[in-house]
Amino acid sequence: MSVLEALRSALDALRANLLRSGLTMLGIIIGVTAVIVMVAVGSGAKAKVMQQIQSLGSNLMIVISGSTTSGGVRMGFGSRWTLSEEDVVAMAREVPAVQVSVGTVRGSAQIVAGGVNWSTVVLGVTAGFLEARDWEIKSGRDFTQQEISGAAKVILLGETVVKNLFGDDVDPIGQTIRVKSTPFMVVGVLARKGQNTSGQDQDDTVIVPLSTAKQKVVGTSRANSRAVAAILIKVRDGEDMADAEQALTTLLRQRHRLTAAQENDFWIRNLTEVAETQAASARILALLLAAVAGVSLLVGGIGIMNIMLVSVTERTKEIGLRLAVGARRGDIMRQFLIEATTLSAIGGAIGVVLGIGGSVIVARAAGWPTLIQPEVIVVAVGFSALIGVFFGFYPAQRASRLDPIEALRHD
Repeated sequence: MSVLEALRSALDALRANLLRSGLTMLGIIIGVTAVIVMVAVGSGAKAKVMQQIQSLGSNLMIVISGSTTSGGVRMGFGSRWTLSEEDVVAMAREVPAVQVSVGTVRGSAQIVAGGVNWSTVVLGVTAGFLEARDWEIKSGRDFTQQEISGAAKVILLGETVVKNLFGDDVDPIGQTIRVKSTPFMVVGVLARKGQNTSGQDQDDTVIVPLSTAKQKVVGTSRANSRAVAAILIKVRDGEDMADAEQALTTLLRQRHRLTAAQENDFWIRNLTEVAETQAASARILALLLAAVAGVSLLVGGIGIMNIMLVSVTERTKEIGLRLAVGARRGDIMRQFLIEATTLSAIGGAIGVVLGIGGSVIVARAAGWPTLIQPEVIVVAVGFSALIGVFFGFYPAQRASRLDPIEALRHD
């Protein structure tokens, strides 16, 4: 019997029991659908995390000022400004792995443009902030060195701030806005960044020169005029982040004259490690979802084997007759294997359609990002066909080993 004849015979047998064939395929359909939907959800979550990682900037670390103690109560990092603008310069000058270092202060303020106001985060920064954050200018320009050193009243706006102050029709470049009653001229609008890994809107912020922020917005009551709250560090590509962190720690301890017995009066946070941890969690989630879906396929395969065994029992006389008129055992085995594989393949194809549709529904209904990968579809269909071969092998082998005489006597 040729493969084509075996395929035709298998399809005839499946059409003769449409309801049973449909129920048999149900396990494979559910399994393939689950694989595609779950992997799409997991991959979408991973892609979302990676997008947030990229929005932070690559090879990024933050050095945060130390804590203060009042009445035996430790107030936490950043409660005392232990870092200085001189530390910022020293880091870039003395640690070769550092590409750029940026001093920052942070506060919040009510911003007014015309008759509209908006409360947002105000960042005061030294030169190189946009380079450190891999943040582009959408329109306008960055601060000049003269503006940064001269405490100029210039400001960069995030997209969220622009939308709430000016809407979509007004160009903010050159406009004057007020921050805590101080007028600032808008010189640039930042490109969209989206949410960070903590879910905070990075576009809901404005940026001013550090000297301006300390004089007009944040103040310096907690430290001297050269203090900064934090230092943003961008490490050069190819440099080891752990080695760079150790070099920065050593430098700061020397500059702050800390003895071996004293704790650091600063804290270095490696944002790349935090982001990579979240990305790893997303990958684990995707693998767990795929494993659950794989179990569904396995259950579907067991269902195929059970039904094929029932089919062998029901068609014992037919098998005996085929053997009696000259069919080889290999022909019988091939027929039942093709039948099982056809069941799996058809179920897999239906599962692909339902899986793609399910992924779209999840994305729209739940607002959860999904990412359908063509290679996952190919693997799911291929795996379902292999399941048909694997779980159909035993019933096919059992059918091929029937004794023709005993099979013809079977009731």
